[in-house]
Amino acid sequence: MKIRFARLEDAAGIAQVHVDSWKTTYKGIIADAYLDKLSVEERWNRWEKRLSEPEPGEGVIVAENDRGQICGFLDYGIDRDSGHAHEAELYAVYLLQSEQRKGIGREMFRRMLDVLREKGYRSLMVWVLEQNPAVHFYGKLGGEELERKSIRIGEEDFTEIALRWHDIARLNI
Repeated sequence: MKIRFARLEDAAGIAQVHVDSWKTTYKGIIADAYLDKLSVEERWNRWEKRLSEPEPGEGVIVAENDRGQICGFLDYGIDRDSGHAHEAELYAVYLLQSEQRKGIGREMFRRMLDVLREKGYRSLMVWVLEQNPAVHFYGKLGGEELERKSIRIGEEDFTEIALRWHDIARLNI
């Protein structure tokens, strides 16, 4: 498994992982009708734009298997709520179901932390659906609940939890 920074040509692979991961992660949580409408092509367009026009301080890390296929990604940047340059946000991290529980997510997280520390970030936060099993992953990594808010996905309301790592310099994973 190779962990590296994403390139523009990874957009299709990231889009496929994004859609496939949503369908497996949120099955039984988000309505099937909503999940069935997710489009790899639409996500591909978004990822091409994201990778070709990155904002300062943002980055995307991918996990590439031995066959050269993208099997996971992690997307991060400046905390969108605070806008403070020293506070980072983990926007998304998804792995194909077949690649979960192998330490790949942890390795991508570690790589992101290295970059954030080098760039002078002090804290990190992530928003995650309350029912998402990743809540436990973030908890194991030391994330502490900061706040909750209601969000709408499709025709349903969900609770999203903000988890924060207050001092990433001390975070040892």
